[in-house]
Amino acid sequence: MNPYITALLLFGLFLGTSITASSSHWLLAWMGLEINTLAIIPLMAQNHHPRAIEATTKYFLTQATAAATLLFASVTNAWLTGQWDISLMTHPIPTTMITLALALKLGLAPLHTWLPEVLQGLTLTTGLILSTWQKLAPFVLLLQMPCPNQNLLIILGLSSTLVGGWGGLNQTQLRKILAYSSIAHLGWMLLIIQFAPPLTLLALITYLVMTTATFLTLKNNKATNINALATSWAKAPLLTAATPLLLLSLGGLPPMTGFLPKWLILQELTKQHLPTTAVLAALTALLSLYFYLRLCYAMTLTMPPNNLAGTSLWRLPTLNAPLLLATTTPAAILLLPLSPAILAIMNL
Repeated sequence: MNPYITALLLFGLFLGTSITASSSHWLLAWMGLEINTLAIIPLMAQNHHPRAIEATTKYFLTQATAAATLLFASVTNAWLTGQWDISLMTHPIPTTMITLALALKLGLAPLHTWLPEVLQGLTLTTGLILSTWQKLAPFVLLLQMPCPNQNLLIILGLSSTLVGGWGGLNQTQLRKILAYSSIAHLGWMLLIIQFAPPLTLLALITYLVMTTATFLTLKNNKATNINALATSWAKAPLLTAATPLLLLSLGGLPPMTGFLPKWLILQELTKQHLPTTAVLAALTALLSLYFYLRLCYAMTLTMPPNNLAGTSLWRLPTLNAPLLLATTTPAAILLLPLSPAILAIMNL
């Protein structure tokens, strides 16, 4: 794709998210979401591969359905209450409809079935954008909007953590595994969004850093399935040594960075007299941890068949820019000792 067109589409992504994040009116927020969707469609279909076209079509239909539902619900709310403000949602019916529409946009269970299939048809770079940047605008709306039905958010959050852990168990494609990982992490954020919004922001930032590092690691190894991870040692030994720590951080194990938001979320749920929800969320995290350990095993404890006489893999030149990878990987692993300073900054 022409670099000028790519830059224009990336600017469209930034513009759409910025409009949604800065708006307090439902029509402006809807317009920002639509700009965001239209900007990423050409990026998804740029390979002209049948699987990419299928993924793009699925994504467009899903996002169009969610946007139409959101627009209908916001018009219904304006008709019932006379208000277009995002922060003044009072009627339960349009509020529930908008919550479900945003859950569909994010890929939360039980509205998640499009996300693994779409992510599987994309390149790792476009999948990174879909798994990180495209989550920001709907989450900003969820943070702004008061939700009188707290049980709905807890049900969506718990079902997402369960589906995100259960769905990834039998997968061999790395992009589908990361899709289910995304569903599980978003479920954790949704559990706490009504009680501690700053904690949701902390979990979202941590998820963005860890997911970016994981996608860039897979892109550096040119790996799309579990078997391809076995050649990682020959390509990048230092990165392969750090990747198991990164995956365990995604699973939420101490002393890695990913433990911080999960620990604080469980603590906050207990403070809100929801110990059963906290226990169920912690148990579903074990399911996700299992397939992260599968990836660690495939990457570090297996050897690839090496029968071909040719250039060694480690001698091949790399064209990937290492700066973002070198920044996000240590941040995804080593930030737990800084948790008091992080909490002080976020006033938790």
